[in-house]
Amino acid sequence: MENHNSDELLEYLCQGILTLQTPEECRHFLEDLCTVSELQEMSRRLHAAKMLKTGHIYSEIATQTGLSTATISRVNRCLKFGNEGYLKVLDRLDRKAHY
Repeated sequence: MENHNSDELLEYLCQGILTLQTPEECRHFLEDLCTVSELQEMSRRLHAAKMLKTGHIYSEIATQTGLSTATISRVNRCLKFGNEGYLKVLDRLDRKAHY
């Protein structure tokens, strides 16, 4: 088996995700790739990012998502100082919802 560094493996994963063409294909891939709890956690984090972006407070987000305030704080740091991944996805989902 070839030895790949983690950057190459992550790039391969990203390229693989970009080949998916429908929400159903994406869901099937993610269900094959991740455990149920991993998918639930990622889904809750994206929901928390949406709530933070729209001005909700930590306690409300924790109640609705089941995330710890430490995780919500991490999501908030990513929104403010991260690579804009959450922001791009949320903006694109918002634009898509308005069509």
